[in-house]
Amino acid sequence: MPTEAKVVDASVVGAQAFGEPRAEEALSLLEGARLYAPVLLDYELASIARKKILRYPERRGELLQALELALSLDIRRVDVDCLSAVELSLETGLTAYDAAYLHLARTMGVPLVTFDERLAGAWKKLSSSRTS
Repeated sequence: MPTEAKVVDASVVGAQAFGEPRAEEALSLLEGARLYAPVLLDYELASIARKKILRYPERRGELLQALELALSLDIRRVDVDCLSAVELSLETGLTAYDAAYLHLARTMGVPLVTFDERLAGAWKKLSSSRTS
C-alpha cells in the first residue's frame, strides 16, 4: 500500500520508462509512493518518446510501447493553475512547465521528485524557506 505522497516529474518517470541510466534510482524513488503530477506529464513523456524515436528510429515500436506503459502508471494527474505557474516561473527563473511541478508540490505540501537540477534547486530553496 502506498504511503508517502510525492509529485514526480517527467525526468524521473522518463528515466524509468525508457531505461535510461538512472532508471533503477527512479524506481527506488517512486516505489511505495502515491504519485501526483500536473496533467502536462503525459505530453512531456510523449515529447521524450518522440526525441528518442527520431534518434533511434529502429527502436520505434519498443519506445512507443515504453511510452504506453509510462502513460498507464498509477500517477494521479492534477490540473495546475496556469497563472500561479507563470508567477512561480517568473519568481524562480524556471520554465512554466517546470514551475507547474513546483507549484503542485508546494500546494500539496509533498516532496518533489526530479532529476532536473534547476528544478531540484528551486524545490530545495522553496522547501528550506518554508521551514525557516
